[in-house]
Amino acid sequence: MAASVKDVAAAASVSVGTVSNVLNRPEKVAPETVARVQAAIAQLGFVRNDAARQLRAGRSRSIGLVVLDTANPFFAEVARGAEERADAEGMSILLGNSDQVSARESAYLDLFREQRVNGVLLTPVDLDAAPVQRLVAAGIPVVLVDSELPGEDVPSVAVDDVEGGHLAVAHLLSLGRRRIAFVGGPLSIRQVADRLEGARRALAEVPGATLEVIELDALTVLRGREAGEAIGRREASDRPDAVFCANDLLAVGVLQGTAILGDVRVPDDVALIGYDDIDFAQATVVPLTSVRQPAREIGATAVELLFEALAGGAGLAGDARPARHVRFRPELVVRASTVG
Repeated sequence: MAASVKDVAAAASVSVGTVSNVLNRPEKVAPETVARVQAAIAQLGFVRNDAARQLRAGRSRSIGLVVLDTANPFFAEVARGAEERADAEGMSILLGNSDQVSARESAYLDLFREQRVNGVLLTPVDLDAAPVQRLVAAGIPVVLVDSELPGEDVPSVAVDDVEGGHLAVAHLLSLGRRRIAFVGGPLSIRQVADRLEGARRALAEVPGATLEVIELDALTVLRGREAGEAIGRREASDRPDAVFCANDLLAVGVLQGTAILGDVRVPDDVALIGYDDIDFAQATVVPLTSVRQPAREIGATAVELLFEALAGGAGLAGDARPARHVRFRPELVVRASTVG
């Protein structure tokens, strides 16, 4: 049977209240008493019941983080940045993977609400504000990560994806490419839609340039490979001469798909550019040009915004102060997939 606080108190010859002070406010207890209680804890193998303590306090020492795809190295870096910043304040990150499925996102958010986490960091599956509104109404602050919700004054940290999409396609157009394909989806994901909008703005600046949208149902290597194979099977006259992928995983897949058929060379026949600049981007057979986002900094900044909300109440239900929004600027990283 697990040791209790009473067992520790008896073994250390102190009161239950003294044990509680040692666990929660050791500075209020004499050093020799702290040492005696800690020795009893070690001897008995006592483990504090944080769940019960959290219920009494109304908050846990945890922060919930829900991202679109934990297999994507970009989100892995976001999570790492969040963990490092949270750890500096003695808190932990609980990571959930929505897998771009609204029902899974809702299940994680419900779980985090039941666990009374200190707050939630969320990359939403779509533009539905209802899940965020429910958390805020329950008194749980929310920070949007790599996303924003139109019409909702919720703290957020993101990259200007419209500018990023413009950077990518403007680069392709500067190389003389005129038949551009955008590969990505679903378009209900805000980041994908914004990157496409940026691409369209760049196209509008160059007469005669065209944009084909190849919408997919997931932002994965497999879906990119399927798109690459489909592009490679086309006649040369019907093929785009440049492809802008909504993320690097898709770009890696497109590169694989075109290589499988062997008739399409990157960048000679088709220039290829991705987004996120994950580590894989520079390690592919043909290193990928990409649009860089500061993933780890995004995660750390999201936690910082959450701490600000917890300290001042901004972003909580009933608070009239405007939420803070941090927007980073994207950076074009040019490699062999566009310039050879």
